[in-house]
Amino acid sequence: MAKLVAVLGSVTPPGRSLKAMEWAVRCVSEEVPGTEAQLLDLANYKIAFADGRPPEQLGDDTAAVVRAITDADAVLLASPVYRGSFTGALKNLLDHLPVEALAGKPCGVVAIGATHHHYLGVDWHLRDVLAWFGAILAPTSVYLSAEDFANGEPTAKACMQLRELVRTILKLSEALSASRLELGPPPLAAYRR
Repeated sequence: MAKLVAVLGSVTPPGRSLKAMEWAVRCVSEEVPGTEAQLLDLANYKIAFADGRPPEQLGDDTAAVVRAITDADAVLLASPVYRGSFTGALKNLLDHLPVEALAGKPCGVVAIGATHHHYLGVDWHLRDVLAWFGAILAPTSVYLSAEDFANGEPTAKACMQLRELVRTILKLSEALSASRLELGPPPLAAYRR
């Protein structure tokens, strides 16, 4: 059974970003029956500052979150726009991940902003980081602004865009399931020889 993990990279109170990701996770099993989906809302987890220690030594939720992402077949990363980029909370989580957690793994990007002013900020910056890991990125991403929500819920247009992104990364996962590509930097063990 395939597994998609959706990460909401915000620690602020629940809002539009959470509603969008909840909807995306709900549509996963509709796209590929039997696919498991899990939403990791970073507001609900205590993730230590990435200080170089292994996640298992931190005594909080870091190890469990890293393990969930590592064990996933596909990952959907979402962030509200913060200072023209993705959140520090999401960057901190990515700093904990070993290269193998995302190498050769299909990933999608969702950004949420108040206006279209920072349309590509999250996309550009997050794509750079995910490319370093060797992730297989969906060719398009989803950007949702305030106009893509009605009464706090994603509009039909927003839901269609989220569904298309989910469909894309699940199809990438299915296509890649036979063999994992060796992309990104070599594991740290390669440097310790």
